[in-house]
Amino acid sequence: MRLNAFLFSVAAAFLIFMLSGCLSIGSSPSPRFYMLSPITQDQVTEKFDITPGVIVAVGPVNIPGYQDRPQIVTRDKNGMLKFAQFDRWGEDLDLALARRFTDNLTLILPGASFQIFPCNFAIPLDYQVIVDIVQLDSELEKNMVLAAQWSIINAKNRKMLLTKRSQFIQPINPHNYHGLIQALNASCAALSSEIAGNLAELVNQAKTNEGL
Repeated sequence: MRLNAFLFSVAAAFLIFMLSGCLSIGSSPSPRFYMLSPITQDQVTEKFDITPGVIVAVGPVNIPGYQDRPQIVTRDKNGMLKFAQFDRWGEDLDLALARRFTDNLTLILPGASFQIFPCNFAIPLDYQVIVDIVQLDSELEKNMVLAAQWSIINAKNRKMLLTKRSQFIQPINPHNYHGLIQALNASCAALSSEIAGNLAELVNQAKTNEGL
């Protein structure tokens, strides 16, 4: 009798443990995944003329180490980093940024062809755009700051043609992760336009010099 009672107690305790575990797992919030969005045709405020047929590689796009993780990273009012437990990127952030810059440049410079670096070695590249994100900080109740050091390189002789630093500050509205994504999309669009204008100027000037 004592053995049966003991076994019954063990079985009951195990059942309670399993049920509590299932309830705990079931009540946990599901992760939310976010993607950046490229600009649309309607959002393009200015397009640049560029020598037709030019092929440009975009990337690599390097990001700060503290942003190189699935969780969306922000700062609190004291400047401490906060890693969102259930709000995450749908893909690696550096790859997501490279895709968005490529998509944006394709619309702003319709005369050129853009490829994400690394490209097929058989593609005869003319230029390469390299972007180093040196700062990407967000306070959900305030602003998002994106600062980038970017360069344009002649892909044939590996000569650096231009290097610049750009910074963009966008308000986060609404004050949540959706607002943060919108702010980052806007900063990517602004940086894409700045790169496009400089790239078009360099390419067209090089074509003019060839004709002299």
